[in-house]
Amino acid sequence: MSIVFSTLNLGGVQLKNRFVRSATWEGMCDAQGHVSPRLVAHCRALAEGGAALLVSGYAVVRPEGIQLPGSMKLFEPGCEEGLRALADAVHEGGAKMFAQLVHVGNQGSSKLSGCPPIAPSAVGDAGSTEVPLAMSPEDIAEVVTAFASAAKRCKACGFDGVQLHGAHGYLIGQFLSPLTNRRDDSYGGSLENRMRFLLEVLAAVRQAVGADFPVTIKLNGGDNMDGAFTLDEALTVARRLEEGGIAAIEVSSGTGAAGKLGPCRANLTQPSQEDYNLEAARALKAAVGVPVFAVGGIRTLSRSEEALGKGDIDGIALSRPLIREPHLVNLWKQNPEYRAACISCNGCFRPGLKEGGIRCVQEPPA
Repeated sequence: MSIVFSTLNLGGVQLKNRFVRSATWEGMCDAQGHVSPRLVAHCRALAEGGAALLVSGYAVVRPEGIQLPGSMKLFEPGCEEGLRALADAVHEGGAKMFAQLVHVGNQGSSKLSGCPPIAPSAVGDAGSTEVPLAMSPEDIAEVVTAFASAAKRCKACGFDGVQLHGAHGYLIGQFLSPLTNRRDDSYGGSLENRMRFLLEVLAAVRQAVGADFPVTIKLNGGDNMDGAFTLDEALTVARRLEEGGIAAIEVSSGTGAAGKLGPCRANLTQPSQEDYNLEAARALKAAVGVPVFAVGGIRTLSRSEEALGKGDIDGIALSRPLIREPHLVNLWKQNPEYRAACISCNGCFRPGLKEGGIRCVQEPPA
């Protein structure tokens, strides 16, 4: 049997293979941020498609932390029924379910939230005209508590674990990066100070959910911009996360301001362009003892097998390919030579804004 279809223990949760559906904003929640029947059906299809673990599209922990419409809101009263339905559907489809917890910081939309965005410092996002409010110590404490409360709610609703979104220039990443963290208190300056917020979030979440509930993270192996968060810093942060009880690390890279080196690189037409985060993931794998997953541009089973066979990483995270082919993992089991049909055009996100749900805009593959 191929190593990619072998089991993996992730913080006490047994995965049937090494494939993870990486967190992807689906845009399918209702106006209150509650799980919709469409999202339940979408995730059930993904679970039935063969991936061992599904990570939800980013779920917001506080009102001002929202960026896009249709996002899941874990702070809204009455969200529990939909969360339970989502976890149940994924379990019935044969997969495990984690929720990705996020606060987007300076990428927050006051139009959606009715609140000004907040961030480590009054430094706006490259793609926004809104300048955030610099967080006070009280703001920081409240957001840390919000992450813990959201994780506790997910556990109570039947989820198998949670993932902290520490990548792509959102709030945790903004604290880590010198470009967006200009603070002169204990949360800014040195890397030790810049990682303090993340470590406090992890500690609070761990205390809220207990030792038997996996807490993982999506972490940038570098922001891919001069003067920003680097791979060397990521290695130090990863070691500290392991000491704090992190169960696994999914390695990504880039932010929305990184241009062609952002998280969702376009037009990956050549095999040489695949697995563009593998080198960083390999470095983090050498630095920690917890499972490490790589996301980004993986389109063939052979590249997945090669990375796992060498011990470079422990698992493969897939995002855009599963938007076009939710059953891709099952396809690979049937035909190991098959190449994912995703062409990395990034058109799948436009319907999320216009139609209330992501979908592939290309012709269905044969």
